[in-house]
Amino acid sequence: MNEYKILSSFEPLLSGKSYYFKHKVMSRIGFFIIFILLLSCNAKKKDVSYMEDRGEIFHTTYSIKYEYSESLKAEIEAELLRFDDSLNPFKESSVISKVNNNESVVLDSLFINVFTKAQEVSEVSDGLFDVTTSPLINAWGFGFKNMGSVTPALIDSLKTLVGYRKLSLVDGKIYKSDPRIQINTSAIAKGYSSDVIAALLERYGIQNYMVEIGGEISAKGVSASGRCWQIGVSTPLGKDIYDYDKLQTVVSLCNRSMATSGNYRNYYIKDGKRYAHTINPKTGYPSESNILSATVIADNCMTADAYATVFMLADTARIREIAMEKKLSYLLVIGGTDGSHIEVKSSDFDSFIVK
Repeated sequence: MNEYKILSSFEPLLSGKSYYFKHKVMSRIGFFIIFILLLSCNAKKKDVSYMEDRGEIFHTTYSIKYEYSESLKAEIEAELLRFDDSLNPFKESSVISKVNNNESVVLDSLFINVFTKAQEVSEVSDGLFDVTTSPLINAWGFGFKNMGSVTPALIDSLKTLVGYRKLSLVDGKIYKSDPRIQINTSAIAKGYSSDVIAALLERYGIQNYMVEIGGEISAKGVSASGRCWQIGVSTPLGKDIYDYDKLQTVVSLCNRSMATSGNYRNYYIKDGKRYAHTINPKTGYPSESNILSATVIADNCMTADAYATVFMLADTARIREIAMEKKLSYLLVIGGTDGSHIEVKSSDFDSFIVK
């Protein structure tokens, strides 16, 4: 009864000037509520800014920029360590090390994803990409320090342990045709690690980010400037020259990934021929290609990383075929005998270049 009386006390407001007064009051209240909501939205926007986290992982550096309300460095590093526990071949307890040592191990999704993509790229490239090349790489040694002891007989012997078709993944287990076969995913794993961190950021709802790990990049949205992320591609200056301010070009990257492979800082010359540090799995010898660097743009960084390696070994006609088949964009820097450089690129690459 009391409640009815309270409600009834407002009945005079429903007629004449009293109705106008109520309408005016309610309008002001509505305006006030909208004003408060706008302030709340603006406050949330102010809380969001561009973060940058830096560090070291996999014997290289990383730089991750993203728009968010707080730093996620702890979460990023935890994810990188999880990646390291899976795919670091120099870590005894890692998944890949246990596979190489023929130990019983449950393969995680990180290993399976990398292995599956690696086998796919190997098939497309007819074996120019191969995760079993470690024996040949080790035989030549870092910087070709073992060059004097490498013989044709040794190469032929080691090639019996090389070949992606000697591996298979069946029901979550790796099978080898020879237990001595080793797997090394270094030519694809860094790119995949960028994808993994990009996926982490997206789980937090982040739409603007740039993940760079060892030069391999996954980018989405825009930078703090409101433009696509601008990424410099270094000019191949020479073996002992480290002028990172000298750029071949600057790429504008939105919602794409990019990776670059290069031979120009690790090579040797014998009998007038230049041999690059990239070992050709099919021949067992260092590449004789005059391609100094290959930059690839793809939908994900794992793909870009793997094909950047392939493009360091393939001829330009085959590169063009693969790029068209897999919808890749590329820039090749090719060295001339006189020290000059020329560029060979996909027909769409200019659309990525910052004008």
